[in-house]
Amino acid sequence: MTLSPLTLAIDTAASRLQLALALPDGSTDVLVEDIAKGHAEILFDRLAALLARNSVAYPDLERVAITTGPGSFTGLRIGLAAARGLGLARRIPVLGIPSLLAVSLGAAAGPVAVLVDARRGEAYFEIFPAPGTVGEGPRLLPMDSARAALPADAALIESPFAAIGAMALFAAQADPLAFPPHAAYIRDADAKPQDAARIPRRAS
Repeated sequence: MTLSPLTLAIDTAASRLQLALALPDGSTDVLVEDIAKGHAEILFDRLAALLARNSVAYPDLERVAITTGPGSFTGLRIGLAAARGLGLARRIPVLGIPSLLAVSLGAAAGPVAVLVDARRGEAYFEIFPAPGTVGEGPRLLPMDSARAALPADAALIESPFAAIGAMALFAAQADPLAFPPHAAYIRDADAKPQDAARIPRRAS
């Protein structure tokens, strides 16, 4: 049996801290905690607990994956900094998984439409041919426009939360070069809303 690389997945893009391990035998272990703010205060404590209950140490990790947005500006910065730090310390690949793609992994089949409330009467929106495949690119749309654009045959997921266990398994098999750990911010922390803007990808 071919063993998968031991992969840690982190999602801090929304109001939960989500962690998952994809273990070499193909199983996963997930830790999820609802939290409105303060990811930084609990991230490494919860990570230590997840590793300990699987008898895993930091040197055992072979990959790290992090959601890259869109999502909470502060949460994304915290998650990306933690993932990059782990990757640098362990000299292992760090994969940046777009948040809406990570959400799409919760669907059984495609096409999949992911719609996330972005507040201010707007939504982050993307359509995927199948879960985990490259979509048309995330957009920020008025909520009514996003709902009007839903394909009749698409499964709809209205959640800001990555399917974290599936994301860990996905990242264990994905090409790290195809998923650089760069944040996809749709708004700066204090920016005004943009109308139907496509999300810029930039390093942070």
